[in-house]
Amino acid sequence: MSGRPTRVKAVLGSVALLVATASAATAASASAATQGADSTYIVLYNDGASSADAATTVSSAGGTLVANYSQIGVVIARSSDPNFAATVQQNSKVGGAARTDGFGTKLGDVMANSGPVTGSAPAPGSDHLSGLQWDMNQINAPQAHAITGGSPSVVVGDIDTGLDFTHPDLAPNVDFADSASCVGGVANTNPAAWMDDNGHGTHTAGTIAAAKNGIGIVGVAPNVKLAAIKAGDAAGFFFPEAVVCAFMWAGTHHINITNNSYFADPWLFNCRNDAGQRAIWVAERRAIRFAQSNGTLVVAAEGNQADDLSHPTVDATSPDNQPPVTRDISNACAVVPVEVPGVVGVTATGNLREKSFYSSYGVSTTDVAAPGGDSILQRTTAAPNGRVLSTYPASLIDTCLRPVTDGAATYCYLQGTSMASPHVAGVAALLESATGKTAGALAAALQQATDPISCPSDTSAYDFFPALDGGAPQTCQGGAGHNSWYGSGEIDALKAVG
Repeated sequence: MSGRPTRVKAVLGSVALLVATASAATAASASAATQGADSTYIVLYNDGASSADAATTVSSAGGTLVANYSQIGVVIARSSDPNFAATVQQNSKVGGAARTDGFGTKLGDVMANSGPVTGSAPAPGSDHLSGLQWDMNQINAPQAHAITGGSPSVVVGDIDTGLDFTHPDLAPNVDFADSASCVGGVANTNPAAWMDDNGHGTHTAGTIAAAKNGIGIVGVAPNVKLAAIKAGDAAGFFFPEAVVCAFMWAGTHHINITNNSYFADPWLFNCRNDAGQRAIWVAERRAIRFAQSNGTLVVAAEGNQADDLSHPTVDATSPDNQPPVTRDISNACAVVPVEVPGVVGVTATGNLREKSFYSSYGVSTTDVAAPGGDSILQRTTAAPNGRVLSTYPASLIDTCLRPVTDGAATYCYLQGTSMASPHVAGVAALLESATGKTAGALAAALQQATDPISCPSDTSAYDFFPALDGGAPQTCQGGAGHNSWYGSGEIDALKAVG
């Protein structure tokens, strides 16, 4: 399968191929954070305990402070001392500590506003490559654009590998003020730091909000703004310190919606019965809840393992930064962010409106479905290669197996739940633009803006694609109103704004 979220677990990446302001984090200089320090650690303070003394606590344990996210009691540190985690946990305020490169994990409701957001305007018509966008036709995006293309007052934060802000189809909508790189655990707002060096982030960004400008493609919400929140590195790895930083950035910069097409590395499933993984899981959950409590709707891909996330049994993928070790797992193990309460979980469909052969699912994790492509079971006249077309950096176009150009603008066909999730983030942006709903109220309205799909009576086509981890057969549970493969149904942009 191509595009595995480019190694990127960007899982949610594609199959063919998934910070804070000065007031939000206390950061040491980059040189001070790295000199003599070989490993990054997450230090988790107990609930209610102040992390104001983090610099002293970390230093006395043999480490260097990188960032102090005092709002959630999470600290990022660096140390070359192999005993750092054990030593820092001797402090009575510290509830846990874990080395993120050795124990990486995968990757509050707010009252709703009322009335449309200022500046919401139609964006009718098509661009040069719109005829190749079967995915947009499938969710009725062109019809929705005749009503609204979204408002520039709505900002979607794409937590990914960055984005190519020079791409002609993205440049009109890039929000430089709210973009940052979180790689390393602390925000860097220099545009060079959050420039996409992988390709995955530029692809997801285009699906969300490629401009209606006569060039290439049109995104789901072509009038809204895009903030790049880079949490994935050039190799496509999303480590916990970057994920925590990304959600803190979103929460402190009033990001309306985040798209999350990844899992944090190196563990696919993060098990709470493991002390190290539990510390990371709690830290990431606190950061996500912080963003949610500040009005951010979190949208996340389900993954490309063809696995039932509600009934996990085996993880044979992790750790993915070294030889994997097969381990038995249970519901004590979770995928972050998709299994955090309040997160909108997205499965992938192909052009026949059926679940994509690779898409993971779960009756407790799937909220909606959206086009992610299916190159095996759902090739059609409209989708001859089964994949989704979107923006891609010109500098990386040689890494795309199925490139398309429109003048100097470059595009790529990919498939994956990574491609499905940004469709939902885009529809959420249209919905917020049209109604002013935010966070939990926006999530509820989003699940109503769908076309229900029942479980198939015959799933034999999926017999050839058992779960990648453990080989369990794919099964669908539930009725037309809500089921494990499609949630409440496939997202419909026209229903969202009509």
